[in-house]
Formats: sequence, C-alpha cells, structure tokens
Amino acid sequence: MGTNGDTETAVPTGHEDNRRVVLITGAASGIGAATARACVDRGWRVYATDIAAVPADIAQRCHCRELDVTDAEQCQRVVDDILDEAGRIDALVNNAGYAVLGPVEDTDSDAQRRQFDVLVNGAVTLCRAVLPAMREAGSGRIVNVTSVLAHSAYPGMGTYCAGKAALEAQTDALRMELHGTGVDAVLVEPAWVDTDFATSARSRLPADRTEDYAGTYAALESGWVLDGGPFATDPETVAATIVEALTTASPRARYPVGAFAHFVRWAHVLPASIQDPIRRVMGRASITARRVSDILGRFR
Repeated sequence: MGTNGDTETAVPTGHEDNRRVVLITGAASGIGAATARACVDRGWRVYATDIAAVPADIAQRCHCRELDVTDAEQCQRVVDDILDEAGRIDALVNNAGYAVLGPVEDTDSDAQRRQFDVLVNGAVTLCRAVLPAMREAGSGRIVNVTSVLAHSAYPGMGTYCAGKAALEAQTDALRMELHGTGVDAVLVEPAWVDTDFATSARSRLPADRTEDYAGTYAALESGWVLDGGPFATDPETVAATIVEALTTASPRARYPVGAFAHFVRWAHVLPASIQDPIRRVMGRASITARRVSDILGRFR
C-alpha cells in the first residue's frame, strides 16, 4: 500500500536539483519497484513510497518515504514535504494495491471497505493532494495503475474488479475535469503481471467458504486465473508503459499492457450471454492447463 521510514539517500537535495519529480506509491516490489528504477534511469528525481521496506538499490537511488495511502493526513504530509524539498511534483503514479478475493457472498464487508480505501480512496486522496501544485505550475501527469479486470469481472474477483473499475471511473472524470489545465490523468491497464500479487492474494482467501463455490475457489488456488501462468508479463514491461505515459507529449487516456490486456479491454463489448460462459470455463480450464504444464515441465 504505501515505504520504509524516512530513509534519505545520496541523491541531490534542495530546489537547485532541476530534475523532474515523481511520487510513486507501492514501490517496495513488483510494478512500483520496477517503475521507480525505470524513472531513476530516465533521470527523474524519484520519491518511492510504501508501507513496506523498499529494496536496497531503490533506497540508495531514490528518496524514500513511509506512506499508507489510507491515511489522508500522512498523504498530505508526504506531498507537502516533497514540495518543500524539491519545489515541485511533476508526476504521481498511483500503484499501491492488493487484492481481496472470494465469491461476493463470502467476502467480508470490512475487508471490502479496506480494499476500496487502498485502491480507490487512497489514490484519489493523493490526486487531491498534488493537484493544487500541478495546476499552479500549469503542468503535471497523474498515472493511475488499474487493470483490464476493471472491464471484465471474473468469479471470485468481484471486490478487486469493482475497486479497479471505480478508480477507472474516477480517473475518467478527472481527465475531463482537468482539460485545459496542463495536467493529464492517465490509466495504465495491465493484465497478469509476474509479481507476488497472486501469492499474497491467495493468503487472504476466506476461511469460511460456501460449498457451492468450490469450483471458484479451486480456480483461484490452483489455476491461472490469478497469476496468468505463462501469459503473465513482467513488471518491467508495465513500468516501461508507465514511463511512456509519463513522458509522451500527448498521452492517451488508456494504456493496456500486453496482447491479452488489449483483447480483454475490447472483448467487454460482447454481450454477457457470450462473455459469462467464457469466463466461467476459463477458471476450470486453467486448472487443467497448469497441471499439464507442470507435467510437461518435468520432462524438459
């Protein structure tokens, strides 16, 4: 969600440093860590934030802050500190997130609220915090990392998909509201990414399970529904897309990442009578596919 204490690094400080400044959430691992590295490599001054400790190389090359995106006061404090230190915030990458999984009937209401606090409210809180400075500067870029699942819900993933869909709607509204200000709001939409996301999500599956959803749970635990198996892209590819969204002169509204993401992004125009059976079968088929892949892997 949000980093590892106020760890300062051996990078230039003060307003004399004229590098572009980016604030990244969820930078301790996965897409966030890859994005922090990619931005540093491009010469940005990076503020990497998370509630967990960032990797050593990021701690050495970035300015790191602890940030729980569900804490509005801490969000504002971190933004104010960056403005005091750097004199500017050119970009915000809202990447912090995790998944609450399970059939809708089995999902705990408090867990669902916490999920929305991170995926939606936390991102919007940071948007509100950085926008006055961006608007005053007449330029800025907000990149919200969502998912193609915002357009395509799957059994057992309703809460996560709903959170990503809500952030997409907020970003669409924000993009139109900011027209003419010089500030852009952009969506980056990966599908499966090779990170610890799936392992972490599986560890939070409901303990009390309705028997009728045994197949749904099996797909989440044993299939490729969560991690994509061989179809997952790497976090560096997503980070490269985020950098493109940050640096292009005229950003698109949406950046699906990977061939499967493009397919899912546009397949949602099909009627539910076609989409629903495909999604239901996909979970069961992915269990078999993983078993076959594992067997074949033993003979390589």
